Amino acid sequence: MAKVYWPYFDPEYENLSTRINPPSVSIDNTSCKECTLVKVDSMNKPGILLEVVQVLTDLDLTITKAYISSDGGWFMDVFHVTNQQGNKVTDSKTIDYIEKVLGPKGHASASQNTWPGKRVGVHSLGDHTSIEIIARDRPGLLSEVSAVLADLNFNVVAAEAWTHNRRIACVLYVNDNATSTAVDDPERLSAMEEQLNNVLRGCEQEDEKFARTSLSIGSTHVDRRLHQMFFADKDYEAVTKLDDSASPGLDRKITVEHCEEKGYSVINVSCEDRPKLMFDIVCTLTDMQYIVFHATISSRGSHASQEYFIRHKDGCTLESEGEKERVVKCLEAAIHRRVSEGWSLELCAKDRVGLLSEVTRILREHGLSVSRAGVTTVGEQAVNVFYVRDASGNPVDVKTIEALRGEIGHSMMIDVKNKVPSRKWKEEGQAGTGGGWAKTSFFFGNLLEKILP
Repeated sequence: MAKVYWPYFDPEYENLSTRINPPSVSIDNTSCKECTLVKVDSMNKPGILLEVVQVLTDLDLTITKAYISSDGGWFMDVFHVTNQQGNKVTDSKTIDYIEKVLGPKGHASASQNTWPGKRVGVHSLGDHTSIEIIARDRPGLLSEVSAVLADLNFNVVAAEAWTHNRRIACVLYVNDNATSTAVDDPERLSAMEEQLNNVLRGCEQEDEKFARTSLSIGSTHVDRRLHQMFFADKDYEAVTKLDDSASPGLDRKITVEHCEEKGYSVINVSCEDRPKLMFDIVCTLTDMQYIVFHATISSRGSHASQEYFIRHKDGCTLESEGEKERVVKCLEAAIHRRVSEGWSLELCAKDRVGLLSEVTRILREHGLSVSRAGVTTVGEQAVNVFYVRDASGNPVDVKTIEALRGEIGHSMMIDVKNKVPSRKWKEEGQAGTGGGWAKTSFFFGNLLEKILP
């Protein structure tokens, strides 16, 4: 039998262009008086803009301006960023991390391109199993879910939950209480899924959308995964035009136009500014298979203006009115999902099995409904952040908050903040204490000193 010879392909060939033209990252603290300039030059590749924005937002940096250009084979971005206090980024560990992850070494290893603790998957957080939940939201649901996990001796070490249009999407990282390792027993996992599904579907017999629990496979940024779960659930179909006077925090305008001269579709977003706004928009466009070729981002006070020149990955622009309307609805949903006004509760205590169940039970007993939640564990310390409303979705009475503080303040540290609606913030000109946009996620970004050596 004659030998068959196959051509040889060097496994490093795909990285050849990057090795010949490695990415360049520059941190400039001299050109601008008010902010730090992060300049990124590299070979262009699908999804690179989202990767860069993801790194900056995971560090809790605020992007006040950005200029993006990625025509041809090269990607050139300039980001104007500040820290959580509105100052320049001068912390050496933060600067070193940006240069490491976005520079040549970071691009050589894709696994480094995410802030620790921001990925979905068993291997990304170490020895943990990740669970995804999508269902119709109702008061006390998070309490019921965490109670089931506690009864089965699953310890919740991290979680992120969002609610939107009466739906809830949640990613939970759990391990076995006895061994502190990932749970891989099929029977035990099956029993867990069955019990959680029974809880989630308790009131959905007549609902058009189904609830489900699933084990997460792969490795995806957790915020991006939550957007993907809502997108697959088609939560954007319920988005309607809002009365700006009734909902000042949701004041926004999104348009889609055609740039015939350059052959792009142009998306303009004008809305109230908030942390991670650019990430949510770029994430949505990327997952809808659109490529951003140019973009200009700017923020003035509490207002953001963002312009994106895009094409579909097949090279086509948005031609039909139906496609344009769908993009607008999806972007409106992406912007809205992370909006939470009212009271936020930050609770800090020694981690233990059932802690999340206990805290959410107390919230439910005080008539509070969780609109968004972030849970994380560093060492033996658990930090839970909850955005709460009353059971009817209205603002919570101050007396209720004080009663809650009195009940749980003796066993854990509690920090209560009230998010003043953004229009009031703008009118009063107070971008500082107590007003405006509070932090929208507690996932490790502000624990920089504890994570990095």
